[in-house]
Amino acid sequence: MHDSSQRPPPSPPIATEKLAIERKMFFIDLKENQRGRFLKITEDVGGRRDTIMLPAEAFNDFVEALKRLVEFEAKLPPSGET
Repeated sequence: MHDSSQRPPPSPPIATEKLAIERKMFFIDLKENQRGRFLKITEDVGGRRDTIMLPAEAFNDFVEALKRLVEFEAKLPPSGET
């Protein structure tokens, strides 16, 4: 059995961004722990939260992948057209 009372409290973010898109809130926090820096990306939809953690070593690859997808999407016909 794991005792969560032995876990140290989470440290505050080094930096944070908040985005409101449609009915969703996105929180992007730059954090650090004993293993290094990372992004904590949280999506909140009506109180339901999903979170991913991205290690700092993956930041550039992640941004490049997002750029490729944004560029690809920009070349597609508007949503709803076939």
